Amino acid sequence: MDRLDDLEAQSIFILREAFARLKKVALLWSLGKDSNVMIWLARKAFFGRVPFPAMHVDTGKNFRRCTPSASNMRRNGISISSSNIARRWKP
Repeated sequence: MDRLDDLEAQSIFILREAFARLKKVALLWSLGKDSNVMIWLARKAFFGRVPFPAMHVDTGKNFRRCTPSASNMRRNGISISSSNIARRWKP
């Protein structure tokens, strides 16, 4: 097992432990590459289905090419909650 396999196994273990021990679990999802890796790890940890919701905080600064990604996640059975803070937040 190389270093990357070891990190993947540790991440999967952490996701499973968190789901088993905590009452409410959610995965923050920004549509970015790091968040997509977390979704991928969660799907791998739970054999293709993510048993907790992904929470997307919409800042209103999304790229057009990212929008289909959210639709694709929903089609694959991932529950996505979205909160639009763009209307309330003025930087």
